[in-house]
Amino acid sequence: MSFDNSCVAAISMPFWCVANTLSDPFGGTVLDKVDSIDIAKMLAEASKEKLISMTSFHDDDLVEWDSENLEDDLDPQSDTYKKLHEIKKILDEAGIAVNTVTCSLHGNKIFRNGGLCNPDPAIRLLATKKVERMIRIGAFFNAKHYTYWVARDGFEVPACVDWNNVYTYLADGLNHVTDYIEAKKFDNYIGATIEPKPNEPRGQMFLPTSGHAAGFIFGKLKRKDFWGINPELLQHESMCLLNSCMTVGYLCSMNLLKFLHFGSQIKAQFDNDFPPLIGLEGLKETVFMFKALKDLKWKGIIEYDCHMLRAEGDLQNQYECRMQFIRNCVEATKIAVALANRIEISDMSKGQSAADLESIKQMCNL
Repeated sequence: MSFDNSCVAAISMPFWCVANTLSDPFGGTVLDKVDSIDIAKMLAEASKEKLISMTSFHDDDLVEWDSENLEDDLDPQSDTYKKLHEIKKILDEAGIAVNTVTCSLHGNKIFRNGGLCNPDPAIRLLATKKVERMIRIGAFFNAKHYTYWVARDGFEVPACVDWNNVYTYLADGLNHVTDYIEAKKFDNYIGATIEPKPNEPRGQMFLPTSGHAAGFIFGKLKRKDFWGINPELLQHESMCLLNSCMTVGYLCSMNLLKFLHFGSQIKAQFDNDFPPLIGLEGLKETVFMFKALKDLKWKGIIEYDCHMLRAEGDLQNQYECRMQFIRNCVEATKIAVALANRIEISDMSKGQSAADLESIKQMCNL
């Protein structure tokens, strides 16, 4: 099987998917933490097997962040600088391009009440400086996109939200992304994206769906042409019972679908982040999503945003189980695309026949 005659232009496997240690709110890690250099080597092996051609990462996936040293990426003597160069050498030698870079504004406890939308202006400024560092790192890796994932920009108690200003805070943060890219002349970036999510890790997010993100782009951002959306399907929008076919149709109609984050999900649950085609969950919807993308003549990057099942973590073969996870994701995608290519819709189902239309015109005296 191949991706010929389909919507898939390239496959991207991010660092965070392969590195996931399979913890959950009810239990600790299953797998050991793996250094980012070793993850880069696994991705290089996946490229050698012709499974992937791209990757993505958060800044924290590659190197640690020190809030007291905000420009360590520019210091040739720093561990950060040296490690970034070592990782890039591995990726370059494997021919792996970088699709997107994302600033982690969710892991550090400093951002527990939000990053770009934090009510404290000092923390919003710190978040902005971390974003600048991520943009610089992305430029070093020749990343195609900068992505804003909603992270902890949300709330549990709406009475605590400054509704008069919160979306202005967010617009300021995202407009600064494009201002910084332009000021530094980082021409590697072909665009930036918003990845919406309805909830988790916060009880509610300020941009819960693709529709909210689209409205925000057109209503609040200066560089509307530069911004788009990367929905996570089936996961994020299935959490609030939306359908992936509608999402891609809507975004393509507005020319906003930059690339796709892909996995599987049980409807209306927490963010499962299942690999594609786990059990029967979402099989039909996944297949028809790929058919919709093909019908829409969209061709782009399919990027995984999932992890292996906790039950499948193999403590005795931690390298191999991670490699098998990559293989399984690609194989499942090929199966879904092949099924989508087999679907044929009859002419009658696409619309009325010519004879029927003529009869209707006569009835209506047209």
